[in-house]
Order: sequence, then structure tokens, then C-alpha cells
Amino acid sequence: MAKYFDVHPDNPQPRTIRKVAEILGADGLIAYPTDSCFALGCLPGNQSGVDRIKTIRDLDDRHHFTLVCQDFAQLGQFVHVSNAVFRAVKAATPGSYTFILPATKEVPRRLLHPKKKTVGVRIPAHVTTQALLAELGGPLLSSTLLLPGEEDPLTQGWEIKERLDNVVDAVIDSGDCGVRPTTVVDFSEGEAEIIRHGAGDPSRFE
Repeated sequence: MAKYFDVHPDNPQPRTIRKVAEILGADGLIAYPTDSCFALGCLPGNQSGVDRIKTIRDLDDRHHFTLVCQDFAQLGQFVHVSNAVFRAVKAATPGSYTFILPATKEVPRRLLHPKKKTVGVRIPAHVTTQALLAELGGPLLSSTLLLPGEEDPLTQGWEIKERLDNVVDAVIDSGDCGVRPTTVVDFSEGEAEIIRHGAGDPSRFE
């Protein structure tokens, strides 16, 4: 049964955030809010968590997972960023964007796109997510909480708890966080290619 945490949207309770971090540290899988919609998240080294995300979402090995980072300094540990791309990404973060970039050796091979050797990265502008990332001191491996056969992500904490009670370890409810997933921009070849139009304004990359 998943634990349910009701977190204040503007002032996340530190004790609650610590409890969620402890669950993640014990190879837990959580459903949590971002600045675009809810996501599934675990620590990058949690292989069982990765497998559980794949099962919940019915994903294949070509799926781009996302490393959700606290800030740009952290993001730079996991991806190679040219000067031109750096300026474009920096100007759009934090925000509702996911960027596909060539991965560094810090990223476990199993998380990479099998052919491109790329990974998704993002820096969210969500108070609760930022508080959790600060407590962890490292990134979360994430995927949008979009269930197989459904067009829209789940958006209500209570519904997520009800539907995923036996497959996740915790649900964080911090109020409404929107229904649109991030805008995904692929910079793996040096030029911006919009893979998915979402919550972030895509016009700056078109």
C-alpha cells in the first residue's frame, strides 16, 4: 500500500520531504507533482524502480527517461552541452521543458537510448519537487505518469493513490500541477528539434 503525503504547495513540510527521500533511498518508487504534471520517480541507481516504471507505463527500451535535476550545475554532470545549446537551455530553465542531450559517463548505460546514447534532462520550477531534490542532493529518474491506453496524465493525488496503490510506494499530493507534460526538445544533433509540444512554450526553439 502506497503512503500518501499531503504537502503544502508553497512551504513543503521538511519532515515530510525527508520521509519521501528515505523511501526513495530504500529503492522506493514515488508519484510526485512537477510544474507540468505528475511523474513517476526513483533514484537513478534503482534498477527495480526503473523496471516498475516500464511495467506501469508499458514502455520499451527505446523510451527516453528523464533525469530531473535541481539546478544547471547538477544537470551539467550528466549531459554534454555545447556553448550554443548551453545558452538556449539555460534561458529556458527552470521550466516545463525536457531536453534530449548526449549523456556523460555519469549516466548508467541502461538509462540511455540504446542507439543515440542520449538521455532526457530537466530542471523543474515546482516548489515541492525542488525541495525534494535539495533533500536528495542528486537527481530523480522520472517518467510522465501517463498510463497505457490513456490520452491524458493522471492529475489528482487521491486518484493516483487509488489506482496505483499496489505498484508505487508513495504519492505526494501538493495540489493542482496541470495536465500537460513537458515540451521535449532534442538537442542531440546540435540543433533544436521539438519532439513533443507540451506545457513549455515551444516558440523559442522553433
